[in-house]
Amino acid sequence: MQHAGLFELNAVVAISAHRSFRAAATELGISPSALSHAIAGLEKRLGVRLINRTTRSVALSEAGERFLARVSPALREIAGAMEDVNEFRDTPAGTLRINLKERAAHQILRPVVAKFLRHYPDMNVELTLEGRPIDIVAEGFDAGIRLAEAVPQDMVAIPCGPETRFIVVGAPDYFARCSVPRSPLDLLTHECIRRRMPSGKLYHWEFEKRGGEQMVLDVPGRLTLDNDSLMVEAALEGVGLAFVSDFWVTGHLAAGTLRAVLDAWTPPFPGLRLYYPRHRHMTAGLRAFVDMIREETKLAAKGGGVHSTSAKPSGDHRERA
Repeated sequence: MQHAGLFELNAVVAISAHRSFRAAATELGISPSALSHAIAGLEKRLGVRLINRTTRSVALSEAGERFLARVSPALREIAGAMEDVNEFRDTPAGTLRINLKERAAHQILRPVVAKFLRHYPDMNVELTLEGRPIDIVAEGFDAGIRLAEAVPQDMVAIPCGPETRFIVVGAPDYFARCSVPRSPLDLLTHECIRRRMPSGKLYHWEFEKRGGEQMVLDVPGRLTLDNDSLMVEAALEGVGLAFVSDFWVTGHLAAGTLRAVLDAWTPPFPGLRLYYPRHRHMTAGLRAFVDMIREETKLAAKGGGVHSTSAKPSGDHRERA
């Protein structure tokens, strides 16, 4: 029997991870038909079906699950061996896969990712924007970026910037029609732009006064969105009050097109962190990226580099940023 090649083994892993031939083919850089042909050839040589395919779903068969359980550790060892050899190169090479949210992508793209790609011409970077919390190891990512409080405890976490705040903002046009809230309870009589979380829940606005007093409110509002930049656009149009990261509105506040309220109830807290597994081999590419994050964070503390961003503590809110 002809032995399976490394590409075919990685193809099975990709299909298992994505549950989709199209998504797996995109990851592998080939067409779906080429991937289907490779899997069919592997199944023919093995004499068993590894993948069950219908018009609605793609899943590993029982034989496929057992096959994957045996080959996955070997593939990780092979990848680790290749990375070990990569240490002897003058510069890192390979692909760095990072899972993060939209705001984090905006924050690091120009000061970090663009600079990283210029410095390391043999490196590729794949940023995957994800609203829901995920297991970066199980889903094949080298690292993730989330708020400090949302990072799993067994991960190494590197600061990506300074402290951050979530703030309530409204347009001058809105405040010309409605009173300025002096307390979070006043929001119950205002038009607020509500937030739908990745979990499907409606976010309840969270406030904490300097000194410890806290409030959590299910604010009223006729517009519900799941995207920060759209919330800012709606606030600029005078639709209502938005509760968003200061990252999205710093320029608008400086220009006077938005006004912040309830400042005493929105204290700063730790911002974004780049995180990665504590006990897994650290690739040369990830090490170089971490070093650049640290360098840019130091620059930011001196007035340049990575920009601020953010959210506020407790429960489901961790999905906001």
